[in-house]
Amino acid sequence: MRILLAGASGAIGRTLIPLLVEQHHEVFGAFRNPTHQNLVGSLGATPVILDILDGAAVDARVAEIKPQVIIHQATAISPRLDLRHFDREFEATNRLRTEGTRNLTTAAVRAGVERFIAQSFAGWPYAHRGITLKTEEDDLDSSPAPQMKSTLDALEMLEHTVLRERGFTGIVLRYGPFYGPHSSIAKDGAMVDEIRKHKIPLVGQGTGVWSFVHLHDAATATVAALTLAQHGIYNIVDDDPAPVLDWLPYLAQCVGAPPPRHVPNLLAKMVIGEHGVTLMNDIRGVSNAKARKELQWTLKWSSWREGFREGL
Repeated sequence: MRILLAGASGAIGRTLIPLLVEQHHEVFGAFRNPTHQNLVGSLGATPVILDILDGAAVDARVAEIKPQVIIHQATAISPRLDLRHFDREFEATNRLRTEGTRNLTTAAVRAGVERFIAQSFAGWPYAHRGITLKTEEDDLDSSPAPQMKSTLDALEMLEHTVLRERGFTGIVLRYGPFYGPHSSIAKDGAMVDEIRKHKIPLVGQGTGVWSFVHLHDAATATVAALTLAQHGIYNIVDDDPAPVLDWLPYLAQCVGAPPPRHVPNLLAKMVIGEHGVTLMNDIRGVSNAKARKELQWTLKWSSWREGFREGL
């Protein structure tokens, strides 16, 4: 297939390109920063310098490349997030998920693109009530913490923009939090560095349930979606949802750090904000049953337990 990959120089883009090339797809890797040209080329893709917020430029390049598939993985997430300013940290990414998605989908329809695959997120966007293991059919949060609202709005707009279009098959992949090379949970990752410095505490009871996915497994699911996915949403997470109380001390142990200190909810809310308490105590785990069945997806790292231990 002829594929245009937006966000080619990001963490998942770097992992995805070699897998696509290995399967003899012709990949055009789009990115905004010109300094990433050699990197993208070395991975096996044709480098394309493109700002997806520039609608005219997107139109022109998509018309020129004539891809059969567009994969939208573009984000602008800082490698070292300041969670005290959650909304500010995701502001640029939210534009890519709204304006950028609109530009890409408009160009895709005009160019006759057959399939459009877009990155979304699983985990905290799901409603924090009801069952503890969410499926694609479950509602998203109708009343998020104030600092999370703009990001959740952007995710919902991205999904709506991709899925409402009938000019192509729209597919949304809700990935869990990434770990692995080029992510914040890697040997040299920002989150691991913070854990080693004893800067990430266990907040409250640590009952928030996280569903991780290794970048390699996220990429193999994306490759499978090229041919097997139907119109709709897929949760891309591992088989082992776990509360913060379990995974955070284990991650600290894996990277040779002391156990995380404990911080009460009230203090964390004052220092970080309501969203920090939510992430540590309220979010729900996510089911991958649909993706495993429909995408015939087999994970290399079925649990973060092995992934953290062997990868970090």
